[in-house]
Amino acid sequence: MNVRRKKDAYFGSSAGMPGPLTVYIKRRVKFSEADVMGIVWHGRYPEYFEEGSAELGRRYGLSYKDFYEAQLRAPIVQLHIDHFKPLFLDEEFTIKASLIWNEGARLNTEYSLIKEGGDIAASGYTVQMFIDEVSSDVLIASPKILEKCRRRWKAGEFA
Repeated sequence: MNVRRKKDAYFGSSAGMPGPLTVYIKRRVKFSEADVMGIVWHGRYPEYFEEGSAELGRRYGLSYKDFYEAQLRAPIVQLHIDHFKPLFLDEEFTIKASLIWNEGARLNTEYSLIKEGGDIAASGYTVQMFIDEVSSDVLIASPKILEKCRRRWKAGEFA
């Protein structure tokens, strides 16, 4: 069986595309996130990814509040996680979340959970599609809010 586990990029890049928009969040494993053995339960990892995604949105004009005001929703249609090393109760780690440039009406986000010594605990990605709040139709064209972010991104305003 060929197992595809990646610690690096999940989404490809092309020449001329801007680099990813990235945030880092320092975290400590809480008591409620670990099992009786002091190991973080696997179901918490998407929550850590979500923390990174929410911070990306706040920082770059794609927050849940921004979506709400634009009458958009952006549900996750794909979630993938590769586990490498466990996180433990009270352990400090860093959430790295990167929004990857693409031309479609979607958000491609990559994540890494980095242990104190630099080892990768887990990596993964999400894909979000945009839907209209009123009709629930999937948007084929990028919404204005995403186009605005891309213009600023390409102009280097987020550097």
